[in-house]
Formats: sequence, structure tokens, C-alpha cells
Amino acid sequence: MKKGIDYIGVSAGAIIFNDTGEVFLSKRSQNTKNEKGHWETPGGSVEFGETLEVAAKREIMEEYGAEIEIIEQWPAADHIIPAEKQHWVATTFLAKFKNGQEPKIMEPEKCDEIGWFDLNSLPQPLSIITKIDLKHYQKISKES
Repeated sequence: MKKGIDYIGVSAGAIIFNDTGEVFLSKRSQNTKNEKGHWETPGGSVEFGETLEVAAKREIMEEYGAEIEIIEQWPAADHIIPAEKQHWVATTFLAKFKNGQEPKIMEPEKCDEIGWFDLNSLPQPLSIITKIDLKHYQKISKES
């Protein structure tokens, strides 16, 4: 049985900003489970017995070789991908890379590119959960 296809998958990830307000995004390769070629806020599946926070930190370390510092947890969101008949429940953490940590592609079979982007000139296409994350970020930014 496959997560997200045969049953609802659970994922955790991070929306990461630098000191100049740019967001870190990665481009999904053609070998990923879904949304191939889309830019995303990074994350991945939660393993059995793992907390959401630990999963997000682990995924960022495995995929980008860098540690993150969690700032806050956002509400869970439905990441439903009708075209691929997948359903995930995703939790995103607002985070930053720890001092001196520079992300790099550690799993080239899953990630084609990474970069820092101004919110007014984001690469396309964006993954569904990334659109949800950015909408939430804009909402909380207006409230602050």
C-alpha cells in the first residue's frame, strides 16, 4: 500500500525565509511521487512514531544538508492532488536555516534545482501545498 494513494499520507515541511525576505524553494524532479517539475516549499512523509517537527527537520537535513530552526507551526492543510489521485495532510513550519547553514541538493534524484526567490517573482509552476503555504503567509503577514 502506498501513502497518499491507498490511504491519506501525512507530510511535514518548512517554509524558509532568509534575512532579505526571500523564500527557499526547490524544484521537484521527474522521479518524485507527485507534482513533477513543480517548485515547492520542501518537506516529506512523516514516518511512524516521528513527530511532525522531527520529520520536517529530518527531511530538510536529508534533502538539503542543512539544519533548520522552527519558528512556529502552522495549521494542517489538505494537499489533495486530483490529477494524480493523491491525498496528503500537510503541516508546514515557518523556519529559518541555522546560522552558517547553506542548503545544497543532497538527493539529486528528487530535486532538480533550488533557489531563493522574492515573493513578487516566484518560479512557476508552484505545487499545490506551496500555494497554500504562501497564501497563509500573506494572511498572517497582513495581520502582523
